[in-house]
Amino acid sequence: MSSQATPTLNLKGIGASPGVAVGHAYILDRKRVRTPKLRLAEAEVDPERMRMKTALDLSDRQLSELKDQISRTEGPEHALILEAHRLMLHDPMFVDEVNRLIVEDRINAEWAVRRVARKIKHLFDNISDEYFRERRSDVEYVADRVVRNLLGQVVDEEVTLPDHAVVVAHDLSPADAALMVRSGRVAGFVTDLGGQTSHTAIVARARSTPAVVGAGRASEQISPGDLVAMDGSRGVVLVNPTEDQLELFHATMRRHQESEARALQAKDLPAQSTDGFRMRLVGNIEFPEEVQSLLEHGAEGIGLYRTEFMFLDRKSPPTEEEQYRAYRQVLEAMGDRPVTIRTLDLGGDKVPGKGKHEKEPNPAMGLRAIRYCLANRELFRVQLRALLRASVHGHLRVMFPLICGMSELREARSELEACRSELGRAGVPIGNKRFSVGIMVETPSAALIADRLAQEADFFSVGTNDLIQYSLAIDRQNRDVAYLYKPLHLSVLRALKSIVTAAKDAKIPVAMCGEMAGDPLYALMLLALGFDELSMTAGQIPTVKGLVRQSSRAEAQQLLESAMDLTTAEEIERFIRTEMDRRFTMD
Repeated sequence: MSSQATPTLNLKGIGASPGVAVGHAYILDRKRVRTPKLRLAEAEVDPERMRMKTALDLSDRQLSELKDQISRTEGPEHALILEAHRLMLHDPMFVDEVNRLIVEDRINAEWAVRRVARKIKHLFDNISDEYFRERRSDVEYVADRVVRNLLGQVVDEEVTLPDHAVVVAHDLSPADAALMVRSGRVAGFVTDLGGQTSHTAIVARARSTPAVVGAGRASEQISPGDLVAMDGSRGVVLVNPTEDQLELFHATMRRHQESEARALQAKDLPAQSTDGFRMRLVGNIEFPEEVQSLLEHGAEGIGLYRTEFMFLDRKSPPTEEEQYRAYRQVLEAMGDRPVTIRTLDLGGDKVPGKGKHEKEPNPAMGLRAIRYCLANRELFRVQLRALLRASVHGHLRVMFPLICGMSELREARSELEACRSELGRAGVPIGNKRFSVGIMVETPSAALIADRLAQEADFFSVGTNDLIQYSLAIDRQNRDVAYLYKPLHLSVLRALKSIVTAAKDAKIPVAMCGEMAGDPLYALMLLALGFDELSMTAGQIPTVKGLVRQSSRAEAQQLLESAMDLTTAEEIERFIRTEMDRRFTMD
């Protein structure tokens, strides 16, 4: 493509679904419709409320039809997202407030819908959890659908994609992403907005489709038909690449495809170093439908099953029966492979049915995770009872998040045993074998007393995302300081070493389930440290397994010692990158 007039454009976003793709851009123009702003006469108020009701009813029917369509092809989890959108249409916080504005402020329905949506979206701004912060877009999707129906515009316009299309959009609704990927013609996704937990990212990972999100103004900078080369691991997008650049991408694609092919052939082989150190590579999931992709990529279990999605966009928390069915589905799908389910990792601002909460100035360090569960015992007990009941259907491990000290671990275990006794007295089958109960080590306090926690936890799983940002006192979502997020900071390496040592001394398994676990750059460091288990997305497993199987742990330990003799994070990272490039072909 070097003969083209258009110069090469290099864009950077967030690598949301691994893989490399080359294709022509298909620009999906889903820009928000212009909202008319009108003042109503008194006689126009009641007809306007009826117009609003008609638009809500139409939106509900549309979402119901989409939900049924996606359920048949993409599985129930993406359909659950659309069901959550339907619930928003009937949520008093949305409907009653829109009607109030129509009546009291005498403004048209479209204007009222936008004002209420903006107000609800602001409630998400101070949420520390990335997954739930991304749900701001759900409010936007619902509001846009209602406004379009009020204006009589086409809402769910069918898209006919060319083969090998790189879909470029400002943002994608769950329906757009799921229906397009179902066509089999999507080579990859590029969106202006979104993060690791946006719907586009979740759908793309579930279907092993490369995706780069959060790419700024990509939808404005890329033109229809432009040749796009994208790397969903590194978050790189090249528009109209040169011949040399294109050849590099094709080479990377070939390596990725060869790696995938080798993974399928070697998926049942162990992740074992050349000198016999055995690691277990397992997967992180948010939705049960991701299980199939994990198994295809050779996952030996699930190291982190996030349960928060069940609490999303609801009027009341999920019942014990709902949670039991979800956990049972995953446990049965994994057979005798271990499934580590993390208990609720939310704050009160996100749990449905709990009324209004005062906005916390620093929610990342506020009432969240195990703290919230211990402050709301019945909510916690509902989940624990569901887990106990589900344990008879597979190899369950339960993990408590954000443990900072021994008293929290003891209280959480005490609640679990109380629920066990309660179910036993009621004659509910929970099995005779007690499952392992572990903790996420993701705070500096837990790292510093890991030797004590190891005496009462059955296993550790290091959550590096929080451990790193808490240790370095930076918010990685803050663009001004995100550059300081350094997994190879000497303090982080020392913390990891002490955690692993404490686990080994107590003879309990130690895992890692943060993003660091799946990054090939850190594979030899984690092998050297002696982690028993690494948990990552399905697409990362083949690469990490390949690195482990080609490496000697003894040599990795020498590499780690040399790295820890250095001082700055930049020196350590430069040293590790150089060594990894020398030893392997790093994409």
